[in-house]
Amino acid sequence: MKNLSCFFLSTLFLFSISLFAQNTGTSKTINIKGIVIEKVSKQSLEYATLTFINTDNKKTIAGGITNSKGEFNIAISPGIYTIKIEFISFKPTEIINKKFTENTNLGIIALEEDATQLNQVEIRAEKSTVEIKLDKKVYNVGQDLMVKGGTVSDVLDNIPSITVDVEGKVSLRGNDNVRILIDGRPSVAINIAEALRLIPADAIDKVEVITNPSARYDAEGGGGIINIILKKGKNDGVNGVLILSAGTPENTGASGNVNIRSKFSNIFATLGYNKRNNPGNTKINQENFDINRNFDSYIEERRTNNRKSEGFNGIMGIELYLNNSTSWINSLSLRKNNGGNPENIFFSIYNADNSFTKTQRFNDLFRSSQDFEYASNFIKKFKKEGAKLTIDASFSQNRDKDNSNIYGNQIVPIFNFISSERTTNLQSQSRNLIQSDYVLPIGTKSQFEAGFRGNYLTLNTDFKVEEDILGNNAFTINTKFTNVFEYVENVSALYSQFGSKIKNFSYLFGLRFENSDIKINQITLQDFNTKKYNNFFPSAFLTYEIKQGSSLSLNYSKRITRPRDQFINPFSQYSSNINLFAGNPDLNPALSDAFDLGYLKKWGKTTLSTSLYFNRTLDAFQIIRKERGDKINGIPVIINTPFNLATDNKIGFEFTLNYSPYKWWKLNTNFNFFSNKTIGTYSYIKTSNEIETINFNNSSSTWFTRITSKVTLPYKIDFQINETYNAAQKVAQGTNKAFASMNLAFSKDILKDKGTISFTVNDVFNSRKRINALRLPNVNSDMEMQMRERQLTLSFTYRFNKQKSDKEKSQKRENDSGGEDFQG
Repeated sequence: MKNLSCFFLSTLFLFSISLFAQNTGTSKTINIKGIVIEKVSKQSLEYATLTFINTDNKKTIAGGITNSKGEFNIAISPGIYTIKIEFISFKPTEIINKKFTENTNLGIIALEEDATQLNQVEIRAEKSTVEIKLDKKVYNVGQDLMVKGGTVSDVLDNIPSITVDVEGKVSLRGNDNVRILIDGRPSVAINIAEALRLIPADAIDKVEVITNPSARYDAEGGGGIINIILKKGKNDGVNGVLILSAGTPENTGASGNVNIRSKFSNIFATLGYNKRNNPGNTKINQENFDINRNFDSYIEERRTNNRKSEGFNGIMGIELYLNNSTSWINSLSLRKNNGGNPENIFFSIYNADNSFTKTQRFNDLFRSSQDFEYASNFIKKFKKEGAKLTIDASFSQNRDKDNSNIYGNQIVPIFNFISSERTTNLQSQSRNLIQSDYVLPIGTKSQFEAGFRGNYLTLNTDFKVEEDILGNNAFTINTKFTNVFEYVENVSALYSQFGSKIKNFSYLFGLRFENSDIKINQITLQDFNTKKYNNFFPSAFLTYEIKQGSSLSLNYSKRITRPRDQFINPFSQYSSNINLFAGNPDLNPALSDAFDLGYLKKWGKTTLSTSLYFNRTLDAFQIIRKERGDKINGIPVIINTPFNLATDNKIGFEFTLNYSPYKWWKLNTNFNFFSNKTIGTYSYIKTSNEIETINFNNSSSTWFTRITSKVTLPYKIDFQINETYNAAQKVAQGTNKAFASMNLAFSKDILKDKGTISFTVNDVFNSRKRINALRLPNVNSDMEMQMRERQLTLSFTYRFNKQKSDKEKSQKRENDSGGEDFQG
């Protein structure tokens, strides 16, 4: 059998024939349209081919392929034709000697699987790694060589529009106020950035990037939503995949997924183990001045750290097919991790009087975490096509424990003990979520949807810092950094939306109401605060199909970003005694208005998606770095703390281009330019009773781009290269400097395509670093931070009872993306 790449070439050829026929035949043309589906599951078939054959001379006159909804619309000259409808591994269907004199709708055409071919055919998924749609991008992880042996952070950092900085913070189109979901639900982890570095990439099926969500989704996340969908096998019978990996610096792992599907149920499980060691480093050069800007001291700070982790993750569940219209899914997931991040910090201090001292601090951090979640999903379909009711519920618990021992020694000019410190951070989080959605099609081109969602979260943090100032191992509590903190967030929401299609014009209007009840309690200080607010979140989506494969859209939605975790907890971390982060419990939520004008064009071997977007945020968060006003061992103490800025306006332009010039070469590029304007000031009183006012009125522009090239070399070796460039950006208190990085990967199928060997190199030139320059009234500081050095990984994949890219032939779960797309 021909593989899928050959299949695509043939369909493109047929499409070119169609265009040729339309341009060279008679001037009068008519349109023939319809939908191609699977006979059993009723799912649409994308890329099914249709061939129009002249009944007299048996020559092919026209042809085309179906779109993502299984639809086709082909222009032909009036006449008598035999139509052949084909899809690989399905029995072809023919409509013989059909006379067409006017525009005709052939309706639904159902193809039946060919049982004689299913055990022979090897279906290779040559479909784009990134599926581009007007409202979102869907990234199919399994086809990307770069993520073999990696983590979810590596997956996200390879997706158009998304960037992950060296500290693990995720941004979407330059905006880090992003809502991250797993299987349509908020992550159970307390520290999301850390959790994303612990979940293996092999557990991920695909990622949905929703830049401007509709009323169906949580209003949380001013920058949009990223939905990570885990693997859940769907193929008939018993099948699965085993993946082993090893790398340097240490990166070993083993994971596997298996599913057992019968007529009445589908049992699925994914298990994984990983052990990683990521060395990193930080360099800081800092000049300090007195109030008259005279030189006071110069400090060289050097840090080396070694982020270690050893973890296990597992998810298992069962999907029961209660009848033809009802299914019920139950799953349990567990993630455990133990690790640490020992860090050596050296300070070399050069004073104005030519004196010199050198100080060492060693921070020995141990971390353990455990997440547990039970999820249930019930789906009931009604007699009316497309009508359904879904009920989702999940209950999760998370426990994190961090212990840190900090030792300080003055080693130049003489060895002299200064102090020892230790910290303990105990965190527990519980989240209960219940959701119900009802979808009702109205006629053939309209749809109504309504639902309820309750999200109830409680987070407790017990943070303690102890000091030994005499060196006799007698620790006393440092009350400046010790507190028991409780955060309770109860959000209840109702929404409804209605959409319809009028000829080439589609619209979707929605309204969401959220009631927020927030409690911020500092137990030790006996400081209790409650914030209650109600908000309406309208959304509107307008789409005009200019012609087949070409669409224009205009979208609007209102969003909210609630401050959480370390942003509001004034006592949450302590590693350096001169560079501190303190949360602000008085932070208010930020509200955003997001506008997006998009254009999507598909032709031949190319898909282009462009977007002009504008985001206006009131009470936006801004992190200020300010001098506390005192010094420790001659070094000024700097505090990093967030506050509500008056306004933050962001306008940008983005395009994503997929191009496949040959069957052996695929290109994907993403470019994003945005301009940011902040308006606001911040004033504070230093310990010296001086008032310091910082002006945050600032305008800056920056851009980033990523290009991915995948080539099939001789001997069926796949090669992929990924290059990223982040331009410099001016910020209110300094500059973030530009950097470029590159990843590459090779893979080769073995064992009659049942196995695959992959080799990846992340950060080939060891250049992925965060570099910034800080300019304060009395401090000039230049920092270079690298959280993970270059990494090499070798992995082996083995598939049993499953081809490399088997098409999942069973009925697709409709709630994988957290909701069903409105098709118009």
